[in-house]
Amino acid sequence: MTPRYAMFLALVSLLLFAGRYVSAAKCHPDDESGLLAFKSGITEDPSGFMSNWEPGTDCCHWSRIECAEGSNNRVTTMGFFGDLDDPDKYLSGTFSPLLSKVQNLEGIYFQDLRNLTGPFPKFLFNLPKLSDVHIENSKLSGPLPTDIGRLSHLKVLSLTGNRFSGPIPSSISNLTNLDELRLGNNLLSGPIPNGLRQLKVVYNVVLEKNQLSGEIPNFWDSFSKLQYLLLSNNKFTGGIPTSFESLAPTIMYLELGNNQLSGKIPDFISNLKSLQTLDLSSNGFFGVLPKSFKKLTAITNLNLARNKLVDPFPDLAIERISYLDLSYNKFKLGDIPKWATSSEILYSLKLAGCGIKMRLDDLKSLGNDFYNFVDFSDNEISGSPVNLVNNKGSLVGFSASRNQLKFNLSDLELPRSLKYLDLSKNQVFGSVPQSVVGLDKLNLSYNRLCGKIPASKFPAAAFEGNACLCGSPLPACRRQ
Repeated sequence: MTPRYAMFLALVSLLLFAGRYVSAAKCHPDDESGLLAFKSGITEDPSGFMSNWEPGTDCCHWSRIECAEGSNNRVTTMGFFGDLDDPDKYLSGTFSPLLSKVQNLEGIYFQDLRNLTGPFPKFLFNLPKLSDVHIENSKLSGPLPTDIGRLSHLKVLSLTGNRFSGPIPSSISNLTNLDELRLGNNLLSGPIPNGLRQLKVVYNVVLEKNQLSGEIPNFWDSFSKLQYLLLSNNKFTGGIPTSFESLAPTIMYLELGNNQLSGKIPDFISNLKSLQTLDLSSNGFFGVLPKSFKKLTAITNLNLARNKLVDPFPDLAIERISYLDLSYNKFKLGDIPKWATSSEILYSLKLAGCGIKMRLDDLKSLGNDFYNFVDFSDNEISGSPVNLVNNKGSLVGFSASRNQLKFNLSDLELPRSLKYLDLSKNQVFGSVPQSVVGLDKLNLSYNRLCGKIPASKFPAAAFEGNACLCGSPLPACRRQ
């Protein structure tokens, strides 16, 4: 072996050793220790989200971890996405405070994992590059920190679907860079803080499904980009703020349902011409719906149910309604609006207690054959629903209780998609078809049905009031 060749082999060996060292050192020691500390705080990981998180390996290649290009192999994103309908896709445990060592984190996504517990994770305050926080649908609890405004660099703060309680801190006024604020489906209480008005670039505010109270503040004229305002399912009182009118250029989703709001629906709502969803349901609104509602031609979801609204109902010009609920006001519509039955994208039509008088046989279709939900309860509708039920492969729920329907139940061909059927308190005759056993909920009470009931899981209340029905869960049939 020549000296030159020996030197070459030595150099190659040195490079190979150095290569192995660099490969092993790709994971920054702070990132590695922070991530492994997080792993140690997780008590259950049935999906094996972190099965390849091993010391001494490249954490940029660990599952659920990303290192952005140009980050010098520093971890920039953690992304864990579960499935609320899949019991095997979740994490149980708590957040380790040592996650603060992962200093280049820009985005944290822990969504639909169900079983992460503990208080608000304070390590977030020590991540200087953090811009997106999504910790959704888990079990974090306790108050939001009073100094949450220290997260002033955030673009997105989404804590939807946890168990946070207490007030929204006033320091939220410092989160002036937020594009999205999502605190829905928690246990937050008290008023909307006045400091929220400082979030002037936010386009998505979600505070629904909490216990917030007081009047909705009248400061919305400072929001120039707001597209989504979701305040439903709280305890808000008072009327609709006049400053909502200033949202006209941008607002697309306005949801105020299930509160304690009252008063007349203001005429300026019709100026919100970009509205696609308007939910004012289950409040105390009264009076006549403004005629100017005809301007809201972009609406696809309209829910005015359970208020005290009266006739005359305006002649609307909505071309593509997909969800319509006018139930339980004081309307006397007489007929189903043609702009609803002609919509090609209709999937839910709920007109219970709307004073409709018609023969259902005259309604051949609802614009398409792909609707999911129909509720015509508490009207004066006669005839048969066969045209609306048979061969409708997307139908999930059909209710027409407390009407004057008169038809042979055996003529109904229940689609496999159907889960809920309520035809109670009509004049339906014939026998109960075997196909009802595949439903989740059924009510055929107080009709004129006869014969033996197919074996099913339904209680007696589903069949009572039919003079000649027999068999479990009603008394046994008599032998002939």
